[in-house]
Amino acid sequence: MHDYIKERTIKIGRCIVETRNTVRMIAKEFGVSKSTVHKDLTERLPEINPDLANQVKTILEYHKSIRHLRGGEATKVKYKKTRHYKGAELLIPVNA
Repeated sequence: MHDYIKERTIKIGRCIVETRNTVRMIAKEFGVSKSTVHKDLTERLPEINPDLANQVKTILEYHKSIRHLRGGEATKVKYKKTRHYKGAELLIPVNA
């Protein structure tokens, strides 16, 4: 494994422990894909720093446990932005 990958993996691990941000947010911050961040955290970090990997694993498990809530919130925001959304119900045209 290249040194720059090891350094990036450790930086990403520390960042997620300090900020508790999601994988997507970390990926955007570091300018890499979310797949790369996930691979760094789940496959590479345990080989490099097992203690940090355990802390990261706890955070990733928490994020996984609440992802259904985040998805629901994202859908709610999406439909609030459309003009057919009124209050708590979605207005669907009769002719549709």
